[in-house]
Amino acid sequence: MKIQRIETLVREQVAVVRVTTDDGVVGIGQTAPYQAATSAHVLHTMVAPLFLGKDPWDVETLVDECVRVHYKFPSSFLHRALAGVDTALWDVLGQVTGQPVAKLIGGHARASVPMYASSMKRSITPEEEAERLAGLVAAHGFRAVKIRVGEAMGRDTDAAPGRTERIVPHVREVLGTGVDISADANGGFSVGRAIRVGRMLEDHGYFHFEEPCPFPELEQTAQVAAALDIPVSGGEQDISMPQFQRMISGRVVDIVQPDIGYIGGMSRARKVAVLAEAAGIPCTPHCANDSLLQVFTLHLAAAMPACTQYQEWSIEHTPWSQGVYEPVLQVVGGAVPAPTSPGWGVTLDPAFEKTADITTSAA
Repeated sequence: MKIQRIETLVREQVAVVRVTTDDGVVGIGQTAPYQAATSAHVLHTMVAPLFLGKDPWDVETLVDECVRVHYKFPSSFLHRALAGVDTALWDVLGQVTGQPVAKLIGGHARASVPMYASSMKRSITPEEEAERLAGLVAAHGFRAVKIRVGEAMGRDTDAAPGRTERIVPHVREVLGTGVDISADANGGFSVGRAIRVGRMLEDHGYFHFEEPCPFPELEQTAQVAAALDIPVSGGEQDISMPQFQRMISGRVVDIVQPDIGYIGGMSRARKVAVLAEAAGIPCTPHCANDSLLQVFTLHLAAAMPACTQYQEWSIEHTPWSQGVYEPVLQVVGGAVPAPTSPGWGVTLDPAFEKTADITTSAA
């Protein structure tokens, strides 16, 4: 079995990847969303040539070789493109074996994956946010949620004056003590401000504090984690395995959050989860939208022993991420069952293919 054809299907912010082998097996994957056309261009010029004609069973070796060959270009776009091919190849292997990808990367560590309702909005008022989260808890049985505080990479600014100090106690008051609440700063705070916000989160019984400081500044995040009792999480933006090794071995974070689309695919995200397991810290993969990345993340969380906590479930439904695949995953009773169908267990929505711009690289 050899990789014969690699296609990208680009529609707005999504680039789906379709791999076909010489014996007709087809697998689907996806690059990380946003700037999809650029990711697709990088895929065809820098990634696909290293995979065409190769054995899909060598997926992890091929992924490592791609990163090695392009050592002068350790960019986010390279890893986004690589994630598209990697995830499509895992689907190929699942189709061939008749097994879900979760089984191929380790097996079912759990029968279902508990999810937290993850807000992506800072434009929403504390009152509106608390109301919609309470509605989701009631409708889908979520036992955990996450809000946004500060401003992304905001240098101690807030999305609205005083919003952080208002939303933290208000959401707790509305949801009560029966729901775990976390907060994400997206790198918005200095060390001092992050510690003060973290203590406020502790006072209101929050579950974890995500990316308090700019993500490249590991030393700043480490200072915050050392000063607080609330677990500090991070890692979503990182693409370097040595950086994850430093983050985990140096106890920079208490929870590590690789993103399958950003880091370069399932092969590399799985390795981060193994590092976390060895270090005895939880792995909670980042997943900020409801495209195919949500499917990939479900398989990772179902399989890896380190994924013991609530996993991220975006509650935003952007128009560009709708109608990509079927059947669409659903949260029932706060969880999603571990996948059992071959590969990713989903297929492309025919309407998506009809509206996408298709580019092909062939052996």
